[in-house]
Amino acid sequence: MKPSRQIRLLVVDNFQIRRYGAGREGQGYRFMCGGVRNNWRVMSFSERDITRFLAPLGFLRNIGAKMMNKRFIKTCKNYRPDLVLIGHCDYLTNSTLDKVRSLLPDVKLVHINVDPIWQEHTVNQIRQRMYSCDAIFVTTAGEKLKEWTTGKNIVGFLPNMCDETMEWEDVSANSDIKYDLFFAGHDCPGDERIELVRQLDGLISSKIRFGLFGTCGRSAIAGSDYERALLSSAMALSLNRREGWKWYSSDRLAHLMGRGILAFISSKSGYQSFFKDGEEAVFFDSAADLADKVLRYTAEPKMRQAIAAAGRKRYHELFNASRILNYIADTVYGEDISSKYEWSGEVYK
Repeated sequence: MKPSRQIRLLVVDNFQIRRYGAGREGQGYRFMCGGVRNNWRVMSFSERDITRFLAPLGFLRNIGAKMMNKRFIKTCKNYRPDLVLIGHCDYLTNSTLDKVRSLLPDVKLVHINVDPIWQEHTVNQIRQRMYSCDAIFVTTAGEKLKEWTTGKNIVGFLPNMCDETMEWEDVSANSDIKYDLFFAGHDCPGDERIELVRQLDGLISSKIRFGLFGTCGRSAIAGSDYERALLSSAMALSLNRREGWKWYSSDRLAHLMGRGILAFISSKSGYQSFFKDGEEAVFFDSAADLADKVLRYTAEPKMRQAIAAAGRKRYHELFNASRILNYIADTVYGEDISSKYEWSGEVYK
């Protein structure tokens, strides 16, 4: 049963403190913002940073990890959270979570995983937590999620959140832009995007201003440079290393649509369940189809602006951090979510 008082939230993630402002804003920060908007008490615990800070000489990670686990137990004992969200935390052990549960029998432990579930590392992370956590949420839907149910936990879909603090800009009405189309990625083995982007580049590069970074021989960008490039772009590609997994997307979709940038999304994604094609986003089937649509909306800026503005509005309505946090809390505390959330059918017990 959900606490009748103010919920006390502890977000455990990699907050990239050691990047000193050069890192990207991950889901952990969005959870923090959403908790504040919900008028919850909120605390963060940056697992990797604390491990590094506690490691003797800065690199004896095994010792730092042991000390971090002790600090985590101490944090939970002092703060007494109702809900603990556990993100990318390779050093936090299940035995530590068991100790926290013995100290706080009513605490809800939730594993959040935003990585692709076709990756072995992601699957191993989920399997590691499935018996120690009350719930697991991943950014992919479909019946594969049933594989990680134990009879005692919940496994559900998690949309990629936006937040009005981080995606506060609205560039949909901008006419003074640097790039007609934007894409930033990192090539890796098995990346299906590489050939698609190469084909697209050959079809459109001489006709539009294509801001392409981190692939096809272009330099990568991150941090504030990435944000500035987004704010200078009219349209962008929301591409994943593999397409066809129900509702899977990297968090780039929130970065794009949340800022009022017209997003091109693979028709294999299933996101037509949430966004109207040609009204709130644009879906494509192939490189040739994508090229035709990019050139069309480049030539029709008013139509592009209208779709981007509607998409931004819809994204913030559906997937804002405050609402996603309420969904997580409603789910783990056994509330009826069937009529509250458009993706409620993707929760398995």
